[in-house]
Amino acid sequence: MTIPRSADLASDVLTHTYDDMFNPPGLTNFLGTAQVDLDVFAVRSVNFPPYSHGDCITGQLYVDGRLARSYGGTVEVVWRPDCVVRSTTVDGLDLRSTTACAPGRPAVVVQLEVSGAPGRSVRLGLALNSTATRSPSGWLKPEPPSEPNTLRADGEHVVGTGESGSAVSVQGLDVPGAVDRSMLEATITLDSSGRGRLAYVHVLAGDLAQATEHFDACVADVPAVIADAEVLWDKALADAFDPDSDGFSGSLPILETSNEALRKLYWWGVLGVIWFRRDNPASVLGRTYDTLMPRYWQTTTFIWDYSLSSLTHALLDPAPMRKHIEHWIDLDTHKHFGTEWLTGGPVGYWYSVNDFAMTRLVRDYVRFTGNSGFLDDSVGSKPVGEHLYDWATAWRGLRGDHALADYGGIDNLLECVSSYVHEVASFNAANVWCLRVAAELASRSGDDDRAELLRKEADEQAGHVNELYVEGAGFFHARQPDGAMVPVRHCYDFNIVGTTMAADLSETQRAEMVEFFQRELQTPTWMRALSPYDADAAFSLRPDHQWNGAYPAWPADAGRALFQLGRADVVLDWLPGLAKSANQGPTGQAHFVEEAVPAMAGGARKSPPQFPYLIDWSCSSSGSWVSLILEGVFGLEVGLDGTVTANPQVAALDPDARLTGLRVGSKTYDVTATGAHPSNPRLLG
Repeated sequence: MTIPRSADLASDVLTHTYDDMFNPPGLTNFLGTAQVDLDVFAVRSVNFPPYSHGDCITGQLYVDGRLARSYGGTVEVVWRPDCVVRSTTVDGLDLRSTTACAPGRPAVVVQLEVSGAPGRSVRLGLALNSTATRSPSGWLKPEPPSEPNTLRADGEHVVGTGESGSAVSVQGLDVPGAVDRSMLEATITLDSSGRGRLAYVHVLAGDLAQATEHFDACVADVPAVIADAEVLWDKALADAFDPDSDGFSGSLPILETSNEALRKLYWWGVLGVIWFRRDNPASVLGRTYDTLMPRYWQTTTFIWDYSLSSLTHALLDPAPMRKHIEHWIDLDTHKHFGTEWLTGGPVGYWYSVNDFAMTRLVRDYVRFTGNSGFLDDSVGSKPVGEHLYDWATAWRGLRGDHALADYGGIDNLLECVSSYVHEVASFNAANVWCLRVAAELASRSGDDDRAELLRKEADEQAGHVNELYVEGAGFFHARQPDGAMVPVRHCYDFNIVGTTMAADLSETQRAEMVEFFQRELQTPTWMRALSPYDADAAFSLRPDHQWNGAYPAWPADAGRALFQLGRADVVLDWLPGLAKSANQGPTGQAHFVEEAVPAMAGGARKSPPQFPYLIDWSCSSSGSWVSLILEGVFGLEVGLDGTVTANPQVAALDPDARLTGLRVGSKTYDVTATGAHPSNPRLLG
């Protein structure tokens, strides 16, 4: 099995009770998104831009007049890319729902199967809500827009509209029943096998005629809609590995291995990028990739998160990657953290990572596509290569009284670590790497004087980064504007220093950093972003960057850092545990460590959306796991000139493992335990 299908990516059975620490799964049809709720039937966060519902919950189930969730008990959930299956037992009835986003339509369907005593009559009701709207501007807040709606019965379905009249929702069943303005109700009689069914359709559109057209098409055959969703997703997954398909502008190499953990983590990374693909006609940017879903920041692409999946985008879909790079350059990356695709406009304030992120994006695009001419193409007032030089040297303007750049306050950095501010080791180490990338570009263009100066500056800055190191401890200080040195035990310094300037560290430093990581950050199936021994661990409970969990890219990047620090053994021993956390669907915006919240089906549990955690169900930085497998486990190195080498570490996991069909420029390669080998050449489309 080398190319996954939807069924191969199904989650484990995830069991929860009402209002547990559980983040209910999301769904997408590449137009918009939806999320199942905590009962066995309801849906929430149904948003198909430009039309939105915010976080409205609708379709809460009643059984014989009683709210189903009020019975208590457990709900079992299985997520797949194409659908979510939920099941529970209520009053002697086994209830099983299947939820899917309708391919090509702004609609969600839920099919309910009921089992019980033959001949039993069951009255099923759905409590409805609607907050449909269309914002006159871009979606610039974490939550999608919404407005109060009036619900009214219209024939056999319910219509919701707001005062603005800018959007409409239509909700109804595929069986006859009673329709009230806020309730759908139908009575079914279980057949001689004790079985019965009904299905619900929810459409969000701009006017009643459009909504009714979509509703009628779905309600006519809900099982067919669910089957079509599987076909849609199976094709998207197959296209990702097929260089001849029209699904993506590139393709990913196929992994052949008998090692389950290796395969699971690779597929996890691939899935988590495809998951955020948006082919919505409302996008002014064409194809885009969202960052979070299904609850927060829909229609927004964060530069930081996109760059964490940079290698994956460069291989899988370089055409929209290039378009986004050019768009971000035009908007000035020092003035926003991303862009919103309904308008193309900037969103938010400056993130300190942007110079590093943009350098990484351009470098990966050029080295994997082989399109070195992109560096000479003008965007705005200068060639892309000169923009890269500007990003690599922008830190000079951020210096105060010290040699290192001051990267600002909490909102410019990790948002929930109050001590991680100003002169941090991570981005200053990234500057060392960016300077060397710029030097490589200068050498290739024949400007040896500039290249020599950049390399010299990089060496000097590496020395200054080392001034922040806490001797004997394995972590770094954050220097404040007044010169005060505040120790910060955060994984981001470990990750970025380890991946960008490991060769500039002493053997003692490298050993101490690994010891710190193992002692204070690593856990069996995940990691802590911040050490619980850090003084700032009391500041916040948001688990993407604090002591109780980590953002999904941090374990993958920590693994790459460990490879660079010479400790492949630590990573390879860790992979089986990490693979257990790939059991709940695409990576969450954060997963809890086992000490904070008990594991979910053996893996680090996805963190929930409610205050104080504020974590979405999935995040686009999943592509960082592809980087860990390709660049770490298989030791792949691709130069700006397209030179491909490899120093594989995979033999300890599976000596017969290999990557086939790796595309670099106009050539393809296979990578095995013995290195990288040219295979059949194939031109990029």
